[in-house]
Amino acid sequence: MSEMKKSSAMVDVGEHGLKQHDIKTSTVVFMIFCLVAAGCYGIEEMIPESGPGLTIVMLIVLPFVWGMPFGLVAAELGSVRPQEGGYYKWVQEALGEFWGFQAGWWRTVSIYIDNSLYVILAGGYIAGHWNLSSTTELIIKVVIIVFFIWINIRGIRDVGVVSTILAIFVIAAFAMIAVCGFTNMDHNPFVPFTADGEIMGVHGIAFGDWVYYIGAGLAVGMWMYSGYESMSTIAGEVKNPQIIPRATIITVPLIMATYILPTAASIGSLGRWEEWGTEAGTVGYADVAEHFWGPAFGVFFVIVAVVANCSIFNTYIASGSRGFFALADDHLAPPIMVKCDKKHGVPYVAVLSVGIVNLILCQFGFAQVVIVDVFMLVASYIMVYLSAMILRKRIPKEEYKFKIPGGYGFLCFICIMPIIIALLLFFLNGTDYFIGGMIGIVSGPVLYVIWKWMYGGLAKKDPQRFPINTKTKLAVGDLRKMCGMFLGFAVMGGLAGPWLRWYEGDWGPEYYQETYGNGFLGNFDAMIHAIGIAAIIFAVIGVVLGLLSLKLEPKKNRLD
Repeated sequence: MSEMKKSSAMVDVGEHGLKQHDIKTSTVVFMIFCLVAAGCYGIEEMIPESGPGLTIVMLIVLPFVWGMPFGLVAAELGSVRPQEGGYYKWVQEALGEFWGFQAGWWRTVSIYIDNSLYVILAGGYIAGHWNLSSTTELIIKVVIIVFFIWINIRGIRDVGVVSTILAIFVIAAFAMIAVCGFTNMDHNPFVPFTADGEIMGVHGIAFGDWVYYIGAGLAVGMWMYSGYESMSTIAGEVKNPQIIPRATIITVPLIMATYILPTAASIGSLGRWEEWGTEAGTVGYADVAEHFWGPAFGVFFVIVAVVANCSIFNTYIASGSRGFFALADDHLAPPIMVKCDKKHGVPYVAVLSVGIVNLILCQFGFAQVVIVDVFMLVASYIMVYLSAMILRKRIPKEEYKFKIPGGYGFLCFICIMPIIIALLLFFLNGTDYFIGGMIGIVSGPVLYVIWKWMYGGLAKKDPQRFPINTKTKLAVGDLRKMCGMFLGFAVMGGLAGPWLRWYEGDWGPEYYQETYGNGFLGNFDAMIHAIGIAAIIFAVIGVVLGLLSLKLEPKKNRLD
């Protein structure tokens, strides 16, 4: 009987055997919660860098200028275009094949990298608390990867069930932290406001210090409030995809409360803000419960930390693998990625690819893996914001099931504001992140050309709408787009060099030497010179592509 009920809840869709599942709104809420938050872990890094007061203020403000705008945009676009691939398909419809690939590739790769971080953290929490060997820690990481890959191959329905259980456990645990902290609070959590000990106000703080304090917390805060679009990649497997926008709106305030209340309560009760962090020996949320309620709660919150990271890992396997499925379905990635399991209707090859990448990356340290991640994530978000403004003008209003209120002007406001913040982040994350992130972003156009030549792209689906330039074997107009892209890279590099020398010059050489040793990343001056050289190379590539486009592109360009 249970097998009959399960099969009746699944329906074949599409030529590759993908199946749809009947999923409740509450399940999607918990899946989005796992994709975006799964607890407060990561905020610990903001507190000593920015200061306790500024950290709490950013946790309150960022939802309105970053998290909520993207949640609303994802809800609107998801309501009018609920399809497998989600944000990748939105950008493709608005900006064409080339930019759609960039957004899909950047975000998918950032998810693959992100997922490895959660395995690294989960294994690290266990090994650190029980003092396990590196071999035992690696075995634990492998077990985590294999188990959740198996859950994902069983289908979105099982992913949702596991996410619901883990999310409820994590929410309850951090609610306990909030109760523990508020009932033992003995000082103002906003004091001191900044990391140099200043109390509310700018007196005595140089402009450069303010830029540093905000920049140090901004990167982590934006990361903490990112992921609202990730559920959209699975929309083609949800029988009623309109529950995704509804669940997104519900999740935004839930995540705000999960971040703000435990953090304020913890700082106001335990204090020791200078000692907070995610490394062994630093202070974290577990220490609040352990200090006031006893050592047993310290062990309990190690388990909570592991569960939280596993919950994110579980849901991002689903989201990331569907990114590659959608690219392959459009003939822009290896065709093997569209293969689906006949029983569960899951793109199992794409799911397994996530596991393989995670098995490789989990052997590295957290800092080594995260370095190329943030830029690719933020760059894909910029593409989605631009697409939301374009599609609002292009898609008939009667097709929208949900529309952000306030008219087109308000939509532009909530899209342009986070785009500006995202562009600022490129220059505030540091020299190492700028170089790693630019390498990640440049991989997009390079791989697009290779896979377009190999697999044909959208021209194989609809050659009339997506015509091929017979001289370049790329889509019509691609050379012009790549010209603009590389000239943009050149401008970014030209601005970044002098800015980063001013921003990090006083402490950068010593910091990078201590962090990375004698290699390239340990030499601040070498990195700044490399950025300048790269800017010149990008400018040359842009000019060459521009000249080639004048010669090789047809004069009358067609819309892709």
